[in-house]
Order: sequence, then structure tokens, then C-alpha cells
Amino acid sequence: MNAEIEPFQAIGVSRLAQTLAAEGRSIVRMEFGQPSTGAPSAAIAAAHRVLDSDAMGYWESPALKARLARHYAETYGVSAEPDRFILTCGASPALLLALISSFSPGDRVALARPGYVAYRNTLKALHMVPVELPCGAETRFQLTAAMLARLDPAPAGLIIASPANPTGAIIPADELAAIASVCRERGIRIVSDEIYHGLSYVGPTHSMLEFEPDALVVNSFSKYFSMVGWRLGWLLAPPGRLSRARAYVGNLYLTAPSLSQHAALAALDSQDELQANLAVYARNRDLLLDALPSLGLAAIAPPDGAFYIYASVAHLTDDSLAFCKQLVREAGVAIAPGVDFDPVEGRHFIRISFAVSTPLVEEGLRRMRPWFAAYRKA
Repeated sequence: MNAEIEPFQAIGVSRLAQTLAAEGRSIVRMEFGQPSTGAPSAAIAAAHRVLDSDAMGYWESPALKARLARHYAETYGVSAEPDRFILTCGASPALLLALISSFSPGDRVALARPGYVAYRNTLKALHMVPVELPCGAETRFQLTAAMLARLDPAPAGLIIASPANPTGAIIPADELAAIASVCRERGIRIVSDEIYHGLSYVGPTHSMLEFEPDALVVNSFSKYFSMVGWRLGWLLAPPGRLSRARAYVGNLYLTAPSLSQHAALAALDSQDELQANLAVYARNRDLLLDALPSLGLAAIAPPDGAFYIYASVAHLTDDSLAFCKQLVREAGVAIAPGVDFDPVEGRHFIRISFAVSTPLVEEGLRRMRPWFAAYRKA
């Protein structure tokens, strides 16, 4: 039987925004989590050089895998052999590989709610069972070791994300250690989505590998490295999962794009440019945090990292999708409805991405202030 997969509702909002823009409307696009900046200049220069000198082909870059291994040693103090890195066409295939190489149809896999829509839907597509743990303000919208300890029976697996989408909330190091301990005791395999690492406003982010060496780690060059369209990510797998994961990747995907691999190697050494991007996001975050209370949005998740504000609109609506469509039609600002991230409580939430330029954040706020004021009155 085919699995029922829910649509990504933010895509519907985005299509509406595109239609309005094609009609000549000015639309501020804050619905998707993609940086408005391009790849680092050194990455683009490397791509130009390769295009002129290499016909390219199916390939997995030994130099890039070695550089990633050095990145983990320098950033997290974690030792990982280069061969443990499987290069993929973005984080989504890496997530799929982590799940199909570690679990079987019917297995129960725990995850936080709210959480990234594709976690739930990828599990369903693989005929696995998502076990969503409701997470609210009392746990900073993140799951905890205590939640996992109470689950009966224990799930086969766990997906965690820190910083998280849609909230930006980061799990502190001591809680990550406690989660790892509970998972070891209960035989729960961990898949850690670390795609937003590097995008933190409250200090360093910790990899789950610091606390559980056998965790499977998913990451990508899309967010911090600002290379969304290059479609390049990786799965860092423990030795016991490598052969099965490589068998899947060889049959399903062959290899990641060669050009992107050359560019990514240069991107890893472009810290000055990448940190400048982070400074823009930090400025945008501050602007939103200062302005949102005047819009009536005072209840938000802790935006520790990533580039999102997840805010309650429960006092305004119980249909966040209709709310977002009305906002883009009437004010020309596109944001994401919470129903994508939480099928239960998400009708009361919206997600605003601040991965755009600062002038666009300022313009979005200029448009939203009178719109929200009128909506509250109505």
C-alpha cells in the first residue's frame, strides 16, 4: 500500500507569491529557509576553473572527505575517518540514506513536534512509524531525555535537530549527553540533523557525535555555506552502517555533482565571508525580535540558531495556512504556516525566515505593521 504523504503547505504559499509577483506585485519572500547570499566567492572561482579544465564524471572527492574529517576534528574534537563521509545531493538524500540503512518498515522512530515536515513524511514514505513528541515552551520546543525515557515501548530510532527547523532552538550540551545516555540504555539509534550548524547566536553548537560516536549525522552545504542550488550534503555514518548505506547510494544516486564537490572544498576555507553572512542574519534576527511584540507576536520559540522565528498567532487565528495566504495577498509578505511543522498545534503558529537581506526584513516589517494592526481590530 502506498504511504499517504502530506503536501508541504509552504510551497503552496510560495506558488501564490510567485503568481502575484508575475502579475506585477512586489512580494517580500520570507517563506523558505534559503540564504539570499550566493556561494562564497572562492567556491565560485573554483567552479570556473574546473569547468575550463575538467570534463568531470561520476566521482566522490577524496580531498573533500578529508577536509570534512578535519572540520569535525577542529570544530567538535571528533575523530572521523574520511571514508565515513558519504557525499549526497543535499541533506534530504542523506536523511533518506540514514533511515533506510538503519531501520526497517514498521520501525518506530521518535522526533520532536514541531519539526521539519520531511522527517515525518520521509518516515511514512519508507513505511516507518513517526512517533511525534509534543514539545512546547516548557521544554524550549525541543525534546528531552526524560521524554525518551518515558516512551513505552522504546522506539527503534530517534531524529534530533539542533538548531531546529522551524524554531531555531538549540539543545544544550548536557541535554544532548543525557539524550545519548538514554538512547544507549534503551537501544535507540540516533539520527542527528545538523544542517544548521554554524548558524548560532548563543555560542557554539555541539555535534551529537561528541556524546554518541555511533550516531548518524546529516549535514549539507546549503545553509551555513550558502550553497542551496549546488545540491551537496553528506551523511557521516558509523563503520557498521557504511556498507549498507553505500550500497543504497550507489544504486539510487550514483554520486553527488562533481562540480559542487570542487566548489565545496573551497567553501570550507571561506570563513571570513561566511561569518559576514552570519552577521547579517544576526542583525535581521535582532530587528525581528525588537519589532514582533508591536505586531502582537510575543510568544515565540527561542531563536538560538538557524534563521527562523516561530511565533504563536493563536490569539489571531486557528488556521495558519489561510492566515499566511491572506498576508501575502494583502500585504505582499510571504511566510510559512505552522501546519507544515506541527499537524496538531501548527494551525496556531507561523514561521518567518530571516535568511534574506536586511533591507528586505525592514520592508517586510514595514508592510506587516499596519496589516497586523488591522487584522487585530477586525
